[in-house]
Amino acid sequence: MKTGLPKKQKGAAAIEFALVFGIFFAVFYGLVSYSLPLLMMQSFNQAAAEAVRQAMSVDPVAAGTNYGTQVTARAKTTAITQLKWIPASFQFSDDLVTATYSGTTLTVTIKYPTSRLYSVFPALVLPVIGTVPNLPANLYASSSLQF
Repeated sequence: MKTGLPKKQKGAAAIEFALVFGIFFAVFYGLVSYSLPLLMMQSFNQAAAEAVRQAMSVDPVAAGTNYGTQVTARAKTTAITQLKWIPASFQFSDDLVTATYSGTTLTVTIKYPTSRLYSVFPALVLPVIGTVPNLPANLYASSSLQF
């Protein structure tokens, strides 16, 4: 007696595999492609908050008239140091971090264009869903403190 699949079932496993693999790949790609921008946003928020905290350690008496300059320099340096882990292929540069001190408020801002992220991890265009990951033009994080 011959054991095996009936003739009408030949190729059904390949079709089922193709359908299941397509769904599995889309879910996996979505998971990976959204986790990277979320990791970067969390790092940007942490770096901006830490930069503001470190800038508080500048002594206003010792700094004198250069207080604002020293505060912004310390804040920017701290934020850049916090983000050194980002690989060079992501094209993260120091000019994406800004620190401004006006009056009594220090604001640290990090603005990263997602076009640089897409150069490392390309977007996948799915027929029904659209672009994965569908990100804004910039990943933006800011932290401020009033002295």
